[in-house]
Amino acid sequence: MSAIHHGPLPGELHDVIVVGAGVVGSAIARELARHPLRTALVDAADDVCDGTSKANTAILHTGFDAVPGSLEARLVREGSALLARYAADTGIPVEPLGALLVAWDTEQLDALPSLAAKARANGCPEVRIIDADEVRRREPHLGPGALGALHVPGESIICPWTTTLAYATQAVRAGTGLHLGCRVERITDRGDHQELTTGRGTLRTRWLVNAAGLHADELDRDLGRADFTVTPRRGQLIVYDKLARDLVRHILLPVPTALGKGVLVSPTVYGNVMLGPTAEDLGDKRATESTAEGLATLREKGRRILPALIDEEITTVYAGLRAATEHDDYRIRAHPDRRAVTVGGIRSTGLTASMAIAAHTVGLLKEAGLDTGPARDLAPLTMPQIGEAFPRPYQRPDLIAADPAYGTLVCHCERVSLGEIRDALAATVPPRSLDALRRRTRARAGRCQGFYCGPAVGALLDGAPGPDPEPRPADRHPQERRA
Repeated sequence: MSAIHHGPLPGELHDVIVVGAGVVGSAIARELARHPLRTALVDAADDVCDGTSKANTAILHTGFDAVPGSLEARLVREGSALLARYAADTGIPVEPLGALLVAWDTEQLDALPSLAAKARANGCPEVRIIDADEVRRREPHLGPGALGALHVPGESIICPWTTTLAYATQAVRAGTGLHLGCRVERITDRGDHQELTTGRGTLRTRWLVNAAGLHADELDRDLGRADFTVTPRRGQLIVYDKLARDLVRHILLPVPTALGKGVLVSPTVYGNVMLGPTAEDLGDKRATESTAEGLATLREKGRRILPALIDEEITTVYAGLRAATEHDDYRIRAHPDRRAVTVGGIRSTGLTASMAIAAHTVGLLKEAGLDTGPARDLAPLTMPQIGEAFPRPYQRPDLIAADPAYGTLVCHCERVSLGEIRDALAATVPPRSLDALRRRTRARAGRCQGFYCGPAVGALLDGAPGPDPEPRPADRHPQERRA
C-alpha cells in the first residue's frame, strides 16, 4: 500500500517525523517502520536521494581512516557490515575491489605505518603496506613515481541511488508517509507536540528527527540549539566513459588531508571510472555547479595518478555538497526537552554508516522517552539490478521470454529496457522527473546523456507510449570497445 502524499497533508498527530529523505533520513525512516508507530518522512525535493546522497563517491567504506574511538568510526564499522548484508539480501549492486592508498613522495610513504596502525585500531587488521613493485603489479596503468601503498582489501563500491530507494521503499510499504516537495519552513513547540510549518501545510508530531543534511543546522536552531554550523563543501567529479574501465582495478586513494580523503580514482558499479572530488568550502548551499578551475585541478591530479585516463572520453561531470562542520565527528544529539534528535554533520561516510546511524538514532529516541513498541521484521525486498557487473534484464532470456519489453532497449548507451522504465514508473516510490528516473534505471546516464533516448524516455515519464525505440544490434552498441 502506497503512503506517498502529493496533495493536502494529513492532519493526524504523528509519533515521529523524519526531516530529510537522503540516505540517512531514509534509513532512519526504515528503522522506525519496524515499530508500531505512525511515522512520516519529509523532504523539500521531489524525490528521495536528491541532495548530497545522489552525488557522493559511492564507496562502501571500512572506516579504516576514521578517528579511533569516535562515533563516526564506530558507526561506519557497524554500518559497513550491516549495509553489505542488506545489499546482498536486496540486490543493491556492490563490488568489493579493495583500495590502495598510494604514496607519491617520501612524506606520504612515511605516513603509511601510522595509517596502518589507525586502520587496525578501527577494526581493519587485514591492511598491509606494499612496496612499489607490488603496487605496479596490481595497477599497471598507474602513473610513474609511486613509492608504495597501503592496501585496504575491505573497501567496496556501491550504488547510493538504489540504497536510498530501498530504504524508502521498505519504509513506505510498512506504512510510513512520504511527503515530497514539502520544505519545512518553521518548527513550533506546542507543548505536547511539534508543529512543522511547510510549503504544503502543517504537520504535527510528538517526536522529530532532524536529518536535513546541509540544512540540519538551520533546523537545529528552530529547536533552540546551536551545536554546529554546516559549511557546504563542494566536491566536483568527472565521470569517464566505460571504455576506461580496464585502466583501474582498485579504488585509488591519496593520503588523506584535513579537508577529506582527497582526489581519488575509482570504478563505479555502473561500469564507468570516476575522478574526484575537489574539496571547496563555500557559503552557498545551492552551489552544485562545476567550474573550469575545479575540473582543471582534477585533470591535473588525475594525470599523475592514472595518465591514460585523461585521454579517455568524459561521460559527464557533476558536483555534490557535503555537510561539513567545525567538528571532527558526527553531530548526533538527543534533545529530550524538545522531543527531538538531530543527526547532523554526516559527511561522505554517511552512506556506509546509514543503517548503524538509524539504529543509533532510534536508540536515542527510546532513551529520550519514546515508547517504540516491539520491533518486527520488514517484508523482504528485491531492488532492480542496475549494476554493470551483474546480469541486467536485457541479458536475461528468461525475463525477455516472459515479457519482450525487457529485451526492447530504450536507452542504448546504458542498455536500459522498456520493461525497466515501466517497472520504475509503477514502483512504490516512483520517479517524478527525468533525473529521478535516471537514478532508478540509468536511462540518460550514458555517453549521449539523453541526446538519443531523451524524447522516448520523456514520453514514457509523461505517460505516453512514446516512439518505438530504434532496433540496434548488440554488436553495434556505441560502448563496445574500439578496435
